[in-house]
Amino acid sequence: MGEASKMVSVEEALEILLKAAQRLPPVTVPLHVALGKILAQDVAAPDPLPPYPASIKDGYAVVASDGPGEYPVITESRAGDDAIDVTVTPGTIAYVTTGGPIPNGADAVVQVEDTLLVESAVGGPKRVRVLKQVAKGLDIRPVGSDIAKGDVVLKSGDHLGAAEIGLLATVGITAVKVYPTPKIAVLSTGDELVEPTNESLNRGQIRDSNRAMILAAAVQQNCEVVDLGIAHDNEEEIETIFDRAFSSGIDILITSGGVSMGDRDFVKPLLEKRGKLHFHKVCMKPGKPITFAEIPCGSTESKAGKKILAFGLPGNPVSCLVCFHLFVVPTIRRLSGWIHPHLPRVHARLKHSVKADRVRPEFHRATVRWEFTKDAEISGFVAESTGHQISSRLLSMKSANALLELPPTGNSIPAGTSVVAIIISDIIGFSGTHNLPSSVTVPLTQQSNVRDVITGKSNGSESRVAILTVSDTVASGAGPDRSGPRAVSVVNSSSEKLGGATVIATAVVPDEIPKIKELLEKWSDVDKMDLIITLGGTGFTPRDVTPEATKQVIHKETPGLLYVMMRESLKVTPFAMLSRSAAGIRGSTLIINMPGNPNAVAECMEALLPALKHALKQVKGDKREKHPNHVPHAQAVGPTGTDTWERSYKLAADVAQETGCSCSH
Repeated sequence: MGEASKMVSVEEALEILLKAAQRLPPVTVPLHVALGKILAQDVAAPDPLPPYPASIKDGYAVVASDGPGEYPVITESRAGDDAIDVTVTPGTIAYVTTGGPIPNGADAVVQVEDTLLVESAVGGPKRVRVLKQVAKGLDIRPVGSDIAKGDVVLKSGDHLGAAEIGLLATVGITAVKVYPTPKIAVLSTGDELVEPTNESLNRGQIRDSNRAMILAAAVQQNCEVVDLGIAHDNEEEIETIFDRAFSSGIDILITSGGVSMGDRDFVKPLLEKRGKLHFHKVCMKPGKPITFAEIPCGSTESKAGKKILAFGLPGNPVSCLVCFHLFVVPTIRRLSGWIHPHLPRVHARLKHSVKADRVRPEFHRATVRWEFTKDAEISGFVAESTGHQISSRLLSMKSANALLELPPTGNSIPAGTSVVAIIISDIIGFSGTHNLPSSVTVPLTQQSNVRDVITGKSNGSESRVAILTVSDTVASGAGPDRSGPRAVSVVNSSSEKLGGATVIATAVVPDEIPKIKELLEKWSDVDKMDLIITLGGTGFTPRDVTPEATKQVIHKETPGLLYVMMRESLKVTPFAMLSRSAAGIRGSTLIINMPGNPNAVAECMEALLPALKHALKQVKGDKREKHPNHVPHAQAVGPTGTDTWERSYKLAADVAQETGCSCSH
């Protein structure tokens, strides 16, 4: 089994899946069945919109230079008229309706409200008094003002929602090339399973909930589904069903059950027998026993090169559905042509404390909503646990619209803490979740007392920490934020060593100096954060600008912190010497640039911990704060009589020179 036998991380599993999942060949479909699909072609307008000068309002087409006065109405132009033969000349006007063509000669429209109908002579033309001077071009939509001929109105990769369907109809598209959604077959396995009926169960029987659940979840993803029924824990029976499924033109096979270590768990060996097994254990809770394999399909010319992606999901209902969301949905999206197939992520503050698993990352079921405080000044996402999280308890998925990504600390995570929430359905009180990027963090505060508001208590001795991920990739939604959650976990797990530090604000910004500066200044000056940690953007690439932004913000530099981080990182990789990080103080806030690598964040924090609590106390102005092992400078003399302070200063000055900082006596 080789590499497939080891347990992989969730990140590794997703990388394997998305590498294996290649988007399906595009097909042309009628407009009425294109909803929800991904466009596989650019669409250009064959003609301008509007195709003629059109009136924006009901009124009168005039020659603007005529000005106010009484004029005869020489013609009418209504929406739907195909031609206007009469020309408006100075001293005449024409009645027009909204959307009606502007007659030749007219160059403005006076709305009905700015006119007065006057009594006309019997048999003579209708006369109207224009009451207002109007400018040339007023209330006229010129030809092509909405869409010019040849304009690309939709691009390949766009998701076709209701507005996009309307736009296609507007430019006359009746059939469009899209990427199809995959065809999915679903099978439940287990001797204990029976069809869901209201009949009483015999001892040892349970109703099959997984199949109905996964079929429904696949339909929610706009997929065509095939119900393979229930298979007993019998190798020949399962293999026969596999043979039938693999020859039916499906793109994805999903099974539930039979993937653990039991003597009748046949799904994994049968998939391995038929194709390439990539993994069968993922380090996560719930859902550790999940299998993924690629199955070559057929040898006919029409099926040459086609592969079926097979998922063996766990038998426990919650594990089954969690794995579907985390792994199958991104795979479906990749096959369907999505550019960014990951599920959207937000940062949410916990409404109540939750306990994290000690060994594995946990995907805690929760309800996320957008909330305002009573004073309506603080808004953000709030996450509330759905209760007891045992993997067989399907009630924990009821009403859950998010999976909270909890790091394996074994600790209780307090209320008010910022955690990553993977969104699996609509967010309550927040519209437009379909367009949330695959990784987005939302600042949890607009005021410095946000944690007090959330928890209802205040502790002035605690340090407020903010985490800023700087990444074009994460900010655009092209990839998930791994460094931010890791930094949150490290800070929260080290809270006691930092004197009660708590992460209460997080955000993601692209690699742009103005946006980095804006948030650093706000968190320092308005929100009064004690510590800001930035992640990423400290390397040599042209887009790495975090140090430049930081140096424009800080008032005092702290080169010693950079030296300690550099020394620790060099123990791991020689490439650490390429870091251009900056660190310093702005007002009463300490700002530290750290690398974007999640492991490097933990290494740097560990190196700084011995002095960071002391540093934060001093930044606040507490001159009485002493390090436990503090030695007066007068007594700090080395064995050769050299003043330790002088040697330390020289070392700091050397580091400052190497890192581009200034250091003066």
